[in-house]
Amino acid sequence: MLRRVRVRQSLRQVVFLMARRPEVLCGAILLGVLLILAVKFTCSRAKNVVAPARPPVRFFSPEAPVVDLYLGQIDQVERLRSVADVSLLFLYAPWCAHSMAARQELQLVAHKLAKQVQFVAVNCWWSHGRCRKQRRLYQYPSIQLFFRRFGPIEYKGPFVAPYVESFVLRVLTPLTYLPSEAVLRDFLSYHEPRVVGFFQFHSSPQPPGYLTYLRSALQALRRDFRGAVRFGVVTSRHVAQMLPVPEEGSVYLHRRFNSSLVFPRSKLNFTSEVICSWVFQHYETALQWLQPPGTKSRLLEEELLKGPALLLFLPYDPLDPQPSALLQQVEDMAVRYHSCPSGGTACCHSVPVPQSTAVCELCLDGTGLRTSSVCTVPSVGPSSLPHCCLHPSSNVSCCSLLTNYSALGQYRACSRTAPLRDTATEAPPATEAPLTTEATQNEASPQNEALPAPATGAVGFTGLRCLTNKTLRFYLLDAELNWPLAVRLGAPHNSSSAVPQEPQEPQGPGAHERSFAAIVDLKDEVHYVLQPIHRATLTQDLEGFIMNFSAPYNRLHRYLVGQTEGGSPPALITEVTSSSFSHTVLDVQQDVLLLYYTQWCGFCSVLHHIFIQLARLLQPHSALTVARVNVALNDLPWEMMVDRVPSVLLFPRYRKHQSVKFPEEQPLTLPNLLRFVLKHSDSVRPPHRAPGGEGGPEPLLRAQVQALQEEVGQLHRACERLSQQLAHLWRQHHRLSQDARALHLHNQELQQERRSLEQQHRDKSRQLSQAVQRLQQLTHTSDSLRHENALLRLLLTALRDRTEEQNTEGDEDLEELSGDGEELSGEELSGEEQDQTENRHSEQKRALVTS
Repeated sequence: MLRRVRVRQSLRQVVFLMARRPEVLCGAILLGVLLILAVKFTCSRAKNVVAPARPPVRFFSPEAPVVDLYLGQIDQVERLRSVADVSLLFLYAPWCAHSMAARQELQLVAHKLAKQVQFVAVNCWWSHGRCRKQRRLYQYPSIQLFFRRFGPIEYKGPFVAPYVESFVLRVLTPLTYLPSEAVLRDFLSYHEPRVVGFFQFHSSPQPPGYLTYLRSALQALRRDFRGAVRFGVVTSRHVAQMLPVPEEGSVYLHRRFNSSLVFPRSKLNFTSEVICSWVFQHYETALQWLQPPGTKSRLLEEELLKGPALLLFLPYDPLDPQPSALLQQVEDMAVRYHSCPSGGTACCHSVPVPQSTAVCELCLDGTGLRTSSVCTVPSVGPSSLPHCCLHPSSNVSCCSLLTNYSALGQYRACSRTAPLRDTATEAPPATEAPLTTEATQNEASPQNEALPAPATGAVGFTGLRCLTNKTLRFYLLDAELNWPLAVRLGAPHNSSSAVPQEPQEPQGPGAHERSFAAIVDLKDEVHYVLQPIHRATLTQDLEGFIMNFSAPYNRLHRYLVGQTEGGSPPALITEVTSSSFSHTVLDVQQDVLLLYYTQWCGFCSVLHHIFIQLARLLQPHSALTVARVNVALNDLPWEMMVDRVPSVLLFPRYRKHQSVKFPEEQPLTLPNLLRFVLKHSDSVRPPHRAPGGEGGPEPLLRAQVQALQEEVGQLHRACERLSQQLAHLWRQHHRLSQDARALHLHNQELQQERRSLEQQHRDKSRQLSQAVQRLQQLTHTSDSLRHENALLRLLLTALRDRTEEQNTEGDEDLEELSGDGEELSGEELSGEEQDQTENRHSEQKRALVTS
């Protein structure tokens, strides 16, 4: 309350003061008006000015059979879809580079399938279009297909014409008609998962459940754009008798490794989503296609985290209805690898035998063990191995080991020789005879066999998945689209060296196609490369490659990805790569000081001049090599890697296993590096020792200091010479600058004179042109006057002649009149008649003169 009272009193005082002094009131009003105008003017200028966007233009060419709705009229798509059974909707952004690249591929597909498919493109970036308001797209472009009323089926593959065309053809024919037993056998003979539905069409145009089965095939295309799971339909009961289908409307899932299944309609709802989920949950495949999208994605990481993977980069044509011969060989090999022997599953634990090349394998003979059961093998060390493993009587010996009881089977210890095979040879090795004993030949317990030795035949390779704990997953990748990934794993850049051909073989259409194989073990962070690959012996090479990886003693060497050629290192520094690391760093005759760096490390580049100075000091008097390696581009053995960059390691000669790392807490300076090298290196010795001296780093340091002093003196003298040269050059530069300034002034004067002369020239030219015009006018006037003068002369001559004639006639008339006057003189004429006569004579004379 007191505050309000005080405010009122202050307001009253201000009002009284303004009433007493009107000029204060006027000033306050004026200031308020100015303040309001200033605020309004400032706010009006602060408004954002946004230019309207340019209207969109047509994205596709007019010749392309694509309906381009470049204004975003997505409401017209429903009307256009009724034109054909299958419609393709392409949602794009005009500025998107991916949309521009996909436009060319889509036009190629549209020219081929324009009669069967309706192609519609919609601009979903135009802000005033309905597509931008109704659709929320996070990436461009997007391809969606509609099969009649079913859709959308989004395409998630690469935007390449063959892949898009293959996907459209699969949507056009989602079901394969199987009219006969031969066609059904051929349909089920492929390694890909197959689903067969039995529906009879004689009772009704659309049997019950047929549309649901058709939608389930389209649902499968939503999950896998390649269509790995193929759907077929049988309409004849005679053909359906080949399948264990109980009744019409049954869905049969064909599996190769386990028993096939029939969709349980009594337990699950017969809907398209449920059928598709059931198929993808229970289907089996030996090969799986991978297609990394080329952008940020965890697809490859998720698959590699499941375990060791064999990545095969092979040529692939998605439009080829039949797989190539090379792909069929790989599929057969993968099926044989996953085909476990009948009678159960065996789990084995390999233990090396001390002081021997033998391997003791403790296996669980699970004759009643299922694949999903837990495999538990007791851990046995080398000290507790059975007698049959420690003292084998032959190459293979087996005996029972009943240390633990198991209801699933009994344990078995087997001894065998570790297989040795090098995959680097070009020709496959000879097939080794499998090692067998009486126990392993027992047909009643086929799981008692020991792991076979690596061989190129199918005897040792079949069922290898169930005989080793290094299970491989097979993945196929299109070599044409994913070759950069293969190059990163170790494939050659050029295609000619990727697939060597035999000189005597004929060069077919696929002679220059690229192929590559690698095993990636993400858990151990290693990968192995099969080199080289021969088309003629691809299957045998892959089998040996896989068996060597699956063996207890892995003979495969880790592949080190590195630069083919080193960069351009500074002077006195050696560049080390993955291939040159062994004979450079591990040279027993040299001390090697190695710098680990990367191209993105800013601190590493600062250290180069320090290493150059160190090399200049020590290399003339010691067997020391200063080198560097780019660890971002060159893989090194694990024992030679570091956990941070920059890092410095010293590899002493004759003691490479005793490498020393530069302390991280010390700064990387020249004195510290010199002390580090002198402390841990034996090759660094002074050039001369004092007689009776014990020798040490002091004489070397003294000699190096003297050499440095000499170099400093030389540098001082060179600096003086350079300063003199610079002074002379500066004087010349000053003189030249003065001459240039004078020339510039003279040039300016000449330019002014040139401009004045040009102005005078323009004035004189204008005056001359005006004079010429006047002369032309005078000439024209003189000509006209001359013509008029001639005409006047002619007229005057004619007038003179006519006047003379008229005068002659007038004289005659006057004579006649005078005669008449004389005759009438005698008569008495009145004065009036005489006047009339005179007037008539004067008029006649005037008329004559005028004519």
